[in-house]
Amino acid sequence: MSTTVVKLVIGATGAVGRATSRRLAGSGDTIVLTGRDLAATTALADELGGTQAGVHARSVDARDLAAVAALIDGVVADHGRLDGVANLAGSLLLKPAHLTTGDEWADTIATNLTSAFAVVRAAAPAMRRAGGSIVLVSSAAAQTGIANHEAIAAAKAGVIGLARSAAATYGARGVRVNVVAPGLVAANMTEKLVANPAQAEASRAMHVLGRLGDPDDVAAAVSWLLDPGNDWITGQVLGVDGGLGQVRTRPKG
Repeated sequence: MSTTVVKLVIGATGAVGRATSRRLAGSGDTIVLTGRDLAATTALADELGGTQAGVHARSVDARDLAAVAALIDGVVADHGRLDGVANLAGSLLLKPAHLTTGDEWADTIATNLTSAFAVVRAAAPAMRRAGGSIVLVSSAAAQTGIANHEAIAAAKAGVIGLARSAAATYGARGVRVNVVAPGLVAANMTEKLVANPAQAEASRAMHVLGRLGDPDDVAAAVSWLLDPGNDWITGQVLGVDGGLGQVRTRPKG
């Protein structure tokens, strides 16, 4: 079995995925990047040095339990082990419940919660022999009530419950499961919101640190939790949210 640390990034071509991939590349570890679009994922892997730099590309639909299981089996078959996996697949739906269609609800749950479950379901058994780190992504909206977030808040709250239960289930095997919970991050999926000056300013005002997040803010936390050196941390929710999930700004005046 290879002694090189092997890390898997699911959803590598999103904003946070790209930032995380850049942080992990060049570390000497083997990095496997995945996304639904193999061409885009391969282009990112090549940008980061490709197979010569230990960066590999695969495709997967993270909403498909069988596909995620096959992916992880393939990573272990190719590289001999799996030490860390981050599920960065996700979506954002901002609608009140009464305007959310059944298809939108199903897609939100599949993309954000089912994908997380698929990763835990497949990765935890793959790590049981040597231990490892699973990092999932929730949201500050799962921990504080924000209007028009019903579907996404429900999905992301489910991620937290999943992670804490899995941390208890697999901890004795050395498998750590943690969550990063971002606030509003300037990224492709938030582009319309951030592009509206009034909405962007209102969002900034909700974050006590007075700014929106950058993808690298989240990537730094994901990379830290994946690091085998931080192996006494499990079942935790790390808010990378400018304070949004837990504290409120002071009233003006």
